[in-house]
Amino acid sequence: MRTPLRTGRRPRGTRPRLSLTLGSVLVTLLGTLLGLAGTGGTAAAAVPAPPAGWTTVFSDDFTGASGTGLNRTNWLYDLGTGYNYPGAAGNWGTGEVESATDSTQNVYQDGQGHLVIKAIRDGAGRWTSGRIETQRTDFAAPAGGQLQMSASIRQPDPASGLGYWPAFWAMGGAARPVGATNWPGIGELDIMEDVNALSRHSTTFHCDVWAGQCHDPDGITSDLQPCAGCQTAFHTYSVVIDRTNTAAEQLRFSLDGTTTFTVNENQVSAGVWQAAVDHGFMAIFDLAIAGSYPDKVCGCSSAAQAGSITSGASMSVDWFAVYQKAGSGSTAGGTSTGTSTGTSTGTSSGTSSGTSSGTSSGTSSGTTSGTTAGGSTGGSTTTPDYTAGVDRVSSTQARITFRPTTPAAYVDVHYLVNGAGQQNFRMANNAGTWTQDVTLNPGTTLTYWFTYEKNGPQYDSPHYTYTQS
Repeated sequence: MRTPLRTGRRPRGTRPRLSLTLGSVLVTLLGTLLGLAGTGGTAAAAVPAPPAGWTTVFSDDFTGASGTGLNRTNWLYDLGTGYNYPGAAGNWGTGEVESATDSTQNVYQDGQGHLVIKAIRDGAGRWTSGRIETQRTDFAAPAGGQLQMSASIRQPDPASGLGYWPAFWAMGGAARPVGATNWPGIGELDIMEDVNALSRHSTTFHCDVWAGQCHDPDGITSDLQPCAGCQTAFHTYSVVIDRTNTAAEQLRFSLDGTTTFTVNENQVSAGVWQAAVDHGFMAIFDLAIAGSYPDKVCGCSSAAQAGSITSGASMSVDWFAVYQKAGSGSTAGGTSTGTSTGTSTGTSSGTSSGTSSGTSSGTSSGTTSGTTAGGSTGGSTTTPDYTAGVDRVSSTQARITFRPTTPAAYVDVHYLVNGAGQQNFRMANNAGTWTQDVTLNPGTTLTYWFTYEKNGPQYDSPHYTYTQS
């Protein structure tokens, strides 16, 4: 949805839509079981419960008081007009003209169970709107399992809709720490994009490199499809990341429980697919005004006509939910089903800006040696699964290490410095020891934890702390 590095995004090809298959029909039935068929009208609906075998990983019903903002423990507001790094393309790389704010004039709960993102033009012709992300970046389909992201949305219905560009999408979590400079390789799933209030929507998969296997900036896309009534009623937009067969994984996009577009792993190379799909995602909602995609569809400059676009139309979200189905022997929703021995003596300080909805069925295994306060000598934690800790490298740098007992396909570290601004990184593997360097000033406290692979399933560690001496 948002190209961080280049402009001129969103030219659309003429790829044919895939025809529905028996698998698509089965997915439609699954959508019905999940209660994800259309949520028409304006009345607020409850977040659908997961069926047997699935777990709700995260959800928000937006039941706050009228005119209130979002819970910032769960949601992060993007601000301004683009990514903030040298050489970044302006206007989010897409040519849109609005500035994203955290004002309750632009992003608010309406007191009737809906999130509202409203685009407003002021007297000077300046546009403001909203763009929000989940704090969590770990919405992932486990190996052998599935993940579904769904939202019930009513698209904007302006009198003059040229340039309106609402979207519900997901980006690989590794984008956040580096301002999405690793796009599109870290993957992007556009679950719903609508332009120019045409009662049509598209779904798209972005991967690899510019002009690479996903044909970016186009992506592998459905192009615009009919979406009757989407401007006047709530409808459910979903994507399923299906890793049931890890050699033939699949993305399935759907509208009101009916599959509308499918992308198969064999459409790109295995390495490109894994880099774009087999990891955690963050979900994003935004309402843009003007830009490359509206321009491509209208064959005009929507920005040049921004003064005539109707101000004050909004995208409403009734609910948002992430569901997970574990593969054989893996975990769902971050819930550990294994047994545990021993206890962890490390403590946790600070608060996380992205909480986990899973719980552990047992305590952390093993015991702590040394001290997690660390200082110049560092400290380590040893469990049957791993030895991990932090070592002081210099007065302003420390190194987080993780050495698994069983070789791991990947290890991600999540950390907060003095309890703020969660960062997430895929650690570097150095002969079986995974490392990540962190800049820390003396007296700074680091709260850190890990997500690691072990024989297929994915596990989360407890939180640990370290203070730089």
